[in-house]
Amino acid sequence: MKALENRIETDGTVLQEGVLKVDKFLTHQVDPVLMEQVGAEFAKLFEKEKITKVVTIEASGIAPAIFTGLHLNVPVIFARKSKSLTMNEELLTAEVYSFTKQITSTISISRKFLSEEDNVLVIDDFLANGQAALGLVDLCRQAGAKVEGIGIVIEKSFQTGRELLIEKGLRVESLARIGSLENQTVTFLEADA
Repeated sequence: MKALENRIETDGTVLQEGVLKVDKFLTHQVDPVLMEQVGAEFAKLFEKEKITKVVTIEASGIAPAIFTGLHLNVPVIFARKSKSLTMNEELLTAEVYSFTKQITSTISISRKFLSEEDNVLVIDDFLANGQAALGLVDLCRQAGAKVEGIGIVIEKSFQTGRELLIEKGLRVESLARIGSLENQTVTFLEADA
């Protein structure tokens, strides 16, 4: 998605090899116009799959997921990284390791929001090692829901996440695929790479 790549080039910052900061439009401050375009693109990519729910993880996945849900006209569910007092229903849980934060979190979704009748689209902000996406897939499968695919806003293709997800038989669609973050420069892969 050219608009997203342009924004990464303009407002993204390579902090160190493997780490891209996009807090001006995605991970801290959100550009709603760009996220609406992201949601429209995901909806177009998955329009034939009869999606009934969009699932993401808090917090940076919520904005692209909401706009995707808006364009697909389906509810959006986000997995929580910590349990609140209001989450007293039966929970689906999975362990997820964060590449950026270097910690493992237990994520959860209330079982009442997913069922075997759901066709799910998983949306996340970044794909690095694939652990967040796998955790979300695990939650969906615990509920008996079918995961139709995974939509990623920014993929770090030089890490192992894509291969891991594809090996598990999952469809992965990324809107910006980064080939490297060397020498403080973002290099993108071609769309069909």
